[in-house]
Amino acid sequence: MLPIQTVRLLSFTCLLAMAMNASAETPGDAANGPIAIAIHAGAGTMNPDEMDRQLEAQIRGTLLEAVQAGHHVLRLGGSSLDAVEAAVKLLEDSPHFNAGRGAVFNSEGKNEMDASIMDGSNLQAGAVAGVHNIRNPILLARRVMTHSPHVMLAGEGAVSFAREQGIEFADDDYFYTERRWQQLQQAKQDADVKSAHADAKYPDRWMSTVGAVALDSHGNLAAATSTGGMTNKRYGRVGDSPIIGAGTYADNRSCAVSATGHGEFFIRATVARDICARVQYQGASLQQATDDVVMGELVRMGGEGGIISVDAKGNLALVFNSQGMYRASVDSAGDIRVGIYKDDAAAGE
Repeated sequence: MLPIQTVRLLSFTCLLAMAMNASAETPGDAANGPIAIAIHAGAGTMNPDEMDRQLEAQIRGTLLEAVQAGHHVLRLGGSSLDAVEAAVKLLEDSPHFNAGRGAVFNSEGKNEMDASIMDGSNLQAGAVAGVHNIRNPILLARRVMTHSPHVMLAGEGAVSFAREQGIEFADDDYFYTERRWQQLQQAKQDADVKSAHADAKYPDRWMSTVGAVALDSHGNLAAATSTGGMTNKRYGRVGDSPIIGAGTYADNRSCAVSATGHGEFFIRATVARDICARVQYQGASLQQATDDVVMGELVRMGGEGGIISVDAKGNLALVFNSQGMYRASVDSAGDIRVGIYKDDAAAGE
């Protein structure tokens, strides 16, 4: 029988061989550091008395599946980048969340998506904005990071790059859901887009996103975020999700953060970078830094939403100032938690 160390090394080697972007990886020696992961799938108005029970069960099941997919990568010794990509891709494939297949419609009836990913080991990052018909925008964002000299590509240029890279496309029917279409009709009927809201059966508001943060056994952090943006958005509006430092940030010297909420506020407050800077330069704990920004700075500005975060020691913080946030986590002890409402206990809360 092979020693357990040999088995782990073989598993790790196999994982690296199968990785889509092996050229971007820097695996280094085998390590036994702590691992942790958290995901989110949007924050907003989530009333348990109004939530359809079957839908709620499906959402919780998908959140669990996504966080376990990312954690599985980490348990095999894989990178935090692969872990957050795996989790976000699964969330993008679900019609329940505002990203990928479940993306909302813009004012022209199109699905216009944004995504970003960041490597905390070297501060490399990739992002895309305003892309159409990309099945998994997070895969394209990673290709921008690993196969281009740029950080962000937008619109038709990003789509052309996707074709060159062999990224998978999907036709309009793949992204169509009746729920999202009705949200658009409702928003169009409202004179003030800010007051648009979903119906009671689907109480998630039109400000939602998916994301993941992770710490791997080599001590490397990563963050990823993906969204369909805002229902009925116009003029090529781009929110915080693809903006490094606003909706996504990762730095091994501090933490990794992915945000969800009203993007304009998260951009103005550079939420993700602010949290990491407080940890790095002020010596604040991860929980203190996230509370000060999300429950302090954002609230004073009038911004609604939340974040997920993990630091270099494996501490998790999942904080939101909205009524609820779709979320799940696996902490360094291996404890799994899934939450939607404020009274759902989740790691780091």
